[in-house]
Amino acid sequence: MAEKKFFCLLRNEGGGCEPSPSPTEMEAMYAKYKTWQETFANNIVDMGAKLGGEGAVVSNTEVKDGPYVELKEMVGGYMTITADTLEEAIKVVQESPMVMNPGVSIEIREVATP
Repeated sequence: MAEKKFFCLLRNEGGGCEPSPSPTEMEAMYAKYKTWQETFANNIVDMGAKLGGEGAVVSNTEVKDGPYVELKEMVGGYMTITADTLEEAIKVVQESPMVMNPGVSIEIREVATP
């Protein structure tokens, strides 16, 4: 198994008004995800999940409702992967069907170890 962990944030610029995929398109999409997950099974630590719409932003002085819906980019999900290098982590993410969708990007950050 690779030595470094990378946290990946799924960002989406879409406004949620995109047309829903047809059943045939959904089936093809799931097949691509399954193939990707099988190909990179040794790198995927946690597939994460879609994030809900409610939340809060906490600081030392206040708690605000969040997330901020006025942001252009919405963080919609996350996952954790492993790789020996950032370049390898980028390759894993580039092969993901998630980044094939218009308006979607994935931010990759190495998880620092003490």
